[in-house]
Amino acid sequence: MATPRELLNEAKSHIREVTPADVVDLVGTATFLDVREPDEYEQGTVPGATHIPRGHLEFQVEGRLLEKDAQIVVYCAGGVRSAFAAKTLLDLGYSDVVSVDGGFNRWKDEGRPWITPQTLTPEQRNRYQRHLLLPEVGEAGQQKLLESKVLMLGAGGLGSPAALYLAAAGVGTLGIIDMDVVDASNLQRQILHNLDRIGDRKVDSAKKTLTLINPDLDVVTYDTRLGADNILDIIDGYDLIVDGTDNFPTRYLVNDAALLKRIPVVHGSIFRFEGQITVFDPYNGPCYRCMIPEPPPAELAPSCSEAGVLGVLPGIVGSIQALEAIKLLLGIGDTLVGRLLAFDALEESFRTFKVRRDPACPACGPDAGEIIIAEYDDLCMPHAG
Repeated sequence: MATPRELLNEAKSHIREVTPADVVDLVGTATFLDVREPDEYEQGTVPGATHIPRGHLEFQVEGRLLEKDAQIVVYCAGGVRSAFAAKTLLDLGYSDVVSVDGGFNRWKDEGRPWITPQTLTPEQRNRYQRHLLLPEVGEAGQQKLLESKVLMLGAGGLGSPAALYLAAAGVGTLGIIDMDVVDASNLQRQILHNLDRIGDRKVDSAKKTLTLINPDLDVVTYDTRLGADNILDIIDGYDLIVDGTDNFPTRYLVNDAALLKRIPVVHGSIFRFEGQITVFDPYNGPCYRCMIPEPPPAELAPSCSEAGVLGVLPGIVGSIQALEAIKLLLGIGDTLVGRLLAFDALEESFRTFKVRRDPACPACGPDAGEIIIAEYDDLCMPHAG
C-alpha cells in the first residue's frame, strides 16, 4: 500500500512545479486554476483565477477549461492538492500545466497580487445552480448578471416576458418605464399583470410581480412618458435597453439617445402573427435608422389595437429579447447585431435577414451630423399597446 507521501512524490515526478515569481507575469494571460475549497477561495485568490475545488476537478474541468493546449497554472494553499490536480489535468490531455510550489500562502507572503472575490451566497448558489453548471456563465457570469442594469421600455406584451426572464436569470437592476394603467384587454398577453391589478399603474404591478420572483432584484420604476426632455437622464447608467415600445416616434427617439450614450438596444416588434427581433449596438452594427430610414405612413402601420395580435406571440418575441440581452451582458454567443430575426407564428418559421450599416445614415454614418434629441410625434400616429 502506498503512503500519502509516496503518492505525492509520484504525482510530482510527472508534473512541473514553479514558484510564484516564475508565473506572476502570467496573471491575465495564462489560466490560473484555484483548486482550494470554497471557504478558502472566498478569503482571497489570484485575480482572474478560475475556481474548481479539487474534489470536483475530474467532473467539471473539461466543461470549464475548454482549450487543452492553453497554459494552466494550478495552485492550492500549500502546493499539495495542486500537484495532484496538475497530474490529473495531464492525464485528461491538458498539455501545458504547472503547479505552484508553496501555493497561495507563499503567493501572498511574497506580496504577489491577490483579491477578495465577490462570491454568491448559499441561497444564490442554489437559485442559480443551473447557470453555474454552464461554463459560458459560471459564477463569474452570474456575478456579472447580478451587477448588470437593464432598462425595460414598456411593461406590456414584450416587456412582460422579457422582464420575467431577466429577473429570474438574476439581472440585478431592472428599470421599467411605462405611464399606462392595467386594463382588462391587456391580460390576453401582458403576463406581468392580473385581474386584481386592473386599474393599477403598470409599473407598480410589474414591480410587485418581479420582486416576488427574485429577492436579489432591484426594480426601478418610471411612471412617466418617455420624451426628449427626460430620455437621456433615464437611460443614463444602464448597460442595456430592451425596447418593447410600439410606435415609430419613440423608436427613433430611443435610437438617437442610445447612440449618444452608446448603450445597446435589444429591439422587438410584433404585428398580428409576426414578430421581429434585432440588436442595435451603437457604431458596432446598424442602428434603427439604418434599417428603417423613414417611418411608413400612419395608414400603412396600423396598431395592434386596430389589427390585433395573437396573445402568445409577444411571449416568444419577448423571450428572445431576454435571451439576446443575457448574451450581450455576458459577452457570449452570436448576437443579432447586424441580423433581423423574423418569426411567423402561422408558419411556425424563423427567417434571418442581414442588416448592414448605412454609410449615409444621418444618425450613425461617418458623415452624420450632431445628434439632436427631439420629439418625432409629427412623423406618424402612435400605436396602442
